Amino acid sequence: MEIKWLKTFIIAAKYENFRKTSEELFLTQPAITKHIKRLEENLNIELFDRNGKKISLTSAGLHYLPYAREIVEKYEKGLADFESWKQGYNHKLIIATAPQIASSVLPAILRRFMDENPNIEVFINVLKSYEIGEEISVGRADLGLTRIKPIQTNIQSHIVHEEPVILVGPNEDKVKLEDEKILFEKYRVITHNHPDYWRNLLNEIKRLYPTVRTMQVNQIEITKQFIEQGLGISYLPFTMVRDELRMNKLIQIKSEHIHLPTSSTYVLTKVETNEANKFIRFFKGEMSKF
Repeated sequence: MEIKWLKTFIIAAKYENFRKTSEELFLTQPAITKHIKRLEENLNIELFDRNGKKISLTSAGLHYLPYAREIVEKYEKGLADFESWKQGYNHKLIIATAPQIASSVLPAILRRFMDENPNIEVFINVLKSYEIGEEISVGRADLGLTRIKPIQTNIQSHIVHEEPVILVGPNEDKVKLEDEKILFEKYRVITHNHPDYWRNLLNEIKRLYPTVRTMQVNQIEITKQFIEQGLGISYLPFTMVRDELRMNKLIQIKSEHIHLPTSSTYVLTKVETNEANKFIRFFKGEMSKF
């Protein structure tokens, strides 16, 4: 019995269509038919009923399907584990992280962590903040890094860092000289680039400046590029714009009337493995330096 036969059987069972199976596996239909025939000969039973071009699982095929999936899953896991061993890893850590964290503080922290822990293989899965709680809840990741508190009740969450949100604008002379009120008249406020604080903040902005123009942009990285090009101003967590402020791509604007919110970073876990605990301690220590 060959693994490729089982993989072909699993996809064929999914579609009950050899043409679609061949398209997904990039094989010819005769090759698909051959794989299925060889598997049936090996098992001494038919796995599909064939009626012209139509196929459907037999009761034997339906019964065997979960076993085939288990065999392929174990085979692929074994290959992955062996490849990790060849690379010198003997521990694994899967991190689900929000894009705001992945594109700002995480790279430098992760590099230092991996330098200190070369035997831990790290996998990064970048998801929307509201998806990370579910990822931890169902066990697809060992820990999560997110900007919002999760709604799932079967996981643990705690704040590891809290930072100020600041008003930033393009590095232009007119921005440096004007006060908050005039800037709101000249520039659009770019909103909804953070999952947590914009509802209350935008209500306050509109209460004080009813004629303010806004533009929704759902990614911080794009927001920063828009601000650099003079398309608007926005309220962003300090760590998200730290490098741009240092390089004078953006400037901080004094907020005179708007109450500035804070932005929290949460760590989520369900089962705290040794690797997860080690990373959490390291992450906390590094974030305290900001």
